Amino acid sequence: MKFENEYMKQRHINREKIEELGVDPYPGVCDRTHTNAEVIALHGEKDREALEAEPCEVAVAGRVMLYRHMGKAGFITIQDGAAKIQVYVRKDQVGEDAFKVYRATDLADFISVRGTLFRTRTNELTINATGYQFLGKAYRGLPEKFHGLKDHETRYRQRYLDLLVNSEVADTFVKRSKIVNAIRSFMSSRNYLEVETPMMHLIPGGAAARPFETHHNALDMQLFLRIALELHLKRLIVGGMERVYEINRNFRNEGLSSHHNPEFTMMEWYEAYANLDVMKEMVESMIKYVIDEVIGTRKLPFGKLELDFEKPFEEMTLREATCKFGGYEMDALNDPEQLKAIGKALRIADADDMDYGYLLTEVFETVAEPKLIQPTFITEYPVAVSPLTKRKPGVEGFVERFELFMAGMEVANAYTELNDPVDQRNRFMDQLKQREKGDDEAQLLDEDFLVAMEHGMPPTGGQGLGIDRLVMLLTNSPSIRDVILFPLMKPQDTNEV
Repeated sequence: MKFENEYMKQRHINREKIEELGVDPYPGVCDRTHTNAEVIALHGEKDREALEAEPCEVAVAGRVMLYRHMGKAGFITIQDGAAKIQVYVRKDQVGEDAFKVYRATDLADFISVRGTLFRTRTNELTINATGYQFLGKAYRGLPEKFHGLKDHETRYRQRYLDLLVNSEVADTFVKRSKIVNAIRSFMSSRNYLEVETPMMHLIPGGAAARPFETHHNALDMQLFLRIALELHLKRLIVGGMERVYEINRNFRNEGLSSHHNPEFTMMEWYEAYANLDVMKEMVESMIKYVIDEVIGTRKLPFGKLELDFEKPFEEMTLREATCKFGGYEMDALNDPEQLKAIGKALRIADADDMDYGYLLTEVFETVAEPKLIQPTFITEYPVAVSPLTKRKPGVEGFVERFELFMAGMEVANAYTELNDPVDQRNRFMDQLKQREKGDDEAQLLDEDFLVAMEHGMPPTGGQGLGIDRLVMLLTNSPSIRDVILFPLMKPQDTNEV
């Protein structure tokens, strides 16, 4: 067998030494009675005298992180998924063969030890080994312990190393799991049913985005990875399932940035006989519940910012926010010609030819969105950019919709859902016209969804929440890649990320 370097070759020699002793270097059975965290929780407060008075025998397993030889004895530190613990290995206690196995152990190898607990001269809780089992040889070592793993590309590409040597990274993903569990607990308390809907669609819909395409060989048909959960969840509302939600992956064929990954986790929920006000109360209550359950304080750092979840979330219409942060008069935003002049001054591409609703939204995103730091509901979006949303009574050209922003990012998007199949068909037709003009993110006409609506859909409130972005905010993570275990990366033979 050929090895990349002498370092790996030496590790293989150590493996052969272990095998020469009749020891399987990759056994299928492990001697383990406690995790390291359990040992520390049960016995970490005991002093030297207490441990000597009542000897505590434990068997633990983990990866070797530190190794100190001292002739016929030595110390090692092993780490399992939760914690580290020190082990003292002495030849006359574990036996000659086991000690030889210990001497052939390298950093990053896996072992199990059995022994009794004591405290060293420096008062460190330690296992005095009476048994030593080898569990697995590592041919590659870990990053140098004092400097850790800092390069972002390496961290994302080799997340397993990132988790091993950067404890704060592991903590982020533990919190992510707890955040999702807390969301599920909240939804259960509101009598919502968690469901699963298809990830491959005949027609991509429910959002303005480019899809990934695939092909089903057996049926010889084109399929698309879903860009949103919406249209299938609404079919369930039509079918009488009055409160449903799903937490799952969406796929959008778009660029990568600190806020975007082509594969991301979305939560959507729909409630029959509800409206935008219900959705507003739900998402604010949910986020505050999650923060209380997982984080423990409602004032959270995010980079140089502090996000305040103690106060009620702020609320502005899209036009009010654009006036406030752009310094415009409302009359100027309401006049299509003046709005075009504003768009051109902001160097928005094709401002002269853009539909009023699209241009107004572009102006808002340019001047206001980055300045929405504290949790803020932005309401009253134009009809043109909201093809699945009920019109707002008394406000011509606008709909009952909000987006929730924090730290300049959109985190949630909610509607009073459009349930008029005639209006919905007309909206889809308008979207097709936008596609003809070159907008390849405009939605397609989904005839099967319209057939479902034509069977009757009750008044409904619905909402989508970006799980990755919420986790970013609650864990003070500057990039979406910091909260996705395996973000999309270019092949390693290029220097670009």
